[in-house]
Amino acid sequence: MKRRWIAATALAAAVTLLTACSGQSDEASGEKVTLTYANWSEDQTPAMQQIADEFQKANPDITIKVQTLPWTEYWTTLQVGAAGGTAPDAFWMLADHFREYAKGGQLVDMSDTVKSNNIDLAKYPKAVSDSYTYDGKLFALPKDFDTNGIWYNKALFDAAGVKYPDDTWTWQDAQDAAKKLTDPAKGVFGIAAPIDAQGGFYNTMLQAGGSIINADGTASDFGSPAGVEGLKFWTDLQAAKASPTLEQLSDTEAVSMFENQKVAMYFSGAYWALKFHNNAALKGKIDVAPLPQGVKRATVTSGIGNAGYAGSKHPEQLKKFLAFLGGSKAAEIQAATGTVLPAYEGTQQPWLDSMPEYKLQVFIDAIAYSVPLPVAGNASEWQGLATQYLGPAWSGKKPVQEAATEYQAAVDQVLAKK
Repeated sequence: MKRRWIAATALAAAVTLLTACSGQSDEASGEKVTLTYANWSEDQTPAMQQIADEFQKANPDITIKVQTLPWTEYWTTLQVGAAGGTAPDAFWMLADHFREYAKGGQLVDMSDTVKSNNIDLAKYPKAVSDSYTYDGKLFALPKDFDTNGIWYNKALFDAAGVKYPDDTWTWQDAQDAAKKLTDPAKGVFGIAAPIDAQGGFYNTMLQAGGSIINADGTASDFGSPAGVEGLKFWTDLQAAKASPTLEQLSDTEAVSMFENQKVAMYFSGAYWALKFHNNAALKGKIDVAPLPQGVKRATVTSGIGNAGYAGSKHPEQLKKFLAFLGGSKAAEIQAATGTVLPAYEGTQQPWLDSMPEYKLQVFIDAIAYSVPLPVAGNASEWQGLATQYLGPAWSGKKPVQEAATEYQAAVDQVLAKK
C-alpha cells in the first residue's frame, strides 16, 4: 500500500544518511550548521531541493542536505538511525508509522513550534494533521495530502470500444469494463488488483458501508458483511483474470504495469500525477476519474508529514526548518512544480494548473467523501499482515469470508497490545 515511489538511489546513500546527520556536537548560535532532510521519492527530490534552497536564502547559516533513499531501504535506515542516534535531522513520515517513533521519544514534539511560529493548524486538512497527533502532541506538519481516483488509459479504452469512467460509475461498471478491456493475446489486463489497502480495499470496504477500524481503535471490520463485500470486489477481479496475478504483481508493481500500458485501470492516489506526466510514452493517453461507488462514495485520505529527529544536535535550527517546510512557501513550490497536492490551504490551484491534461479536480472533490486512513495501534504491524492473511483469498485458495475473519482476528490481536 501507500506511496511506493521507488528511487534508483544506490545503497551507498544509506551509509551517507546514517553518518552525515546528527553525530555532530552542538554549535553556538549563529555558527554554520548542516541539517539533513531525507525522503524516498526521486520524482520529488528536485522540488525538495528547491524548498531547501529557498530556506537557505533566508537562513545562510543553515545548510540543508537533501537525501533520497529507495522506499525499500528508507524505513530500515530510519529505524536503525533513530535507535542508534544517527537518524537524519528532518525526514518524511507516514501516519501509519509515526506512533511507534513518537512513543519511543524519537520525534520532535512540534507543539511549541506551532505556537511560537503562529502556525494555524486549520490551514491543513484536519484528517492529516490529526493523524500525526499522539498523546495530545503534534509530531509532524502535513506536507501534502491525497485521495484516490481511477487512473485509466484512454488508448486502451478506445481500442476495446469501452466508454471512459465517469462520476456515474458503480462497482458493476468498473468490473464489467475491466473484463472487456482484458486482452490475453496482447498481454493487457483491464485493471490492477493487488493487495493494496490505501488505493484498493480500504476504499471498497468503506463504499460497501463498512468501516476499517472502529472509532476507539480497538477492533477491525474486515470480517463483517460489508468488509467481506469490499474485499470481494478485488478477489472477483482476480478470479475473472481481469487483473495480473499476485505473482505477476510481485514481479512488477501495479504502477509500473500501468505505465507500461499493460493495465488499463489503476486505482490509486494523486501522488502519481507528476510521474505519469513526465512519462513521454503516456502523453495524451491517460486521465483520471472518481472511484466507482458501492452503496455510497468513499475514499481514504492521508498525507506525508515532515518530522524531525529528537536526537538532532541542532534542535533550534531543525525546528526553524520544520516550520518552513510546513508553511505556504514550501507548499507553493510543490504545487507550482506539479510535484504533489500540497496540504496547505489555498495553494492547490497551481498544482491543478501544472498538469491541465488531467482532470485533477477529481482528487480535491473527493475530500467531501474522504475518511482518514486508519492509524490505530501499531498500524504498520497490522497492515503488514495483510498479504499473509488475504493472499490466499486473492489467489482463490481460501474463501474470502474465512481469510477476512482470520485477518480480523490477527489485526485485533495487534490492536489489543498496549
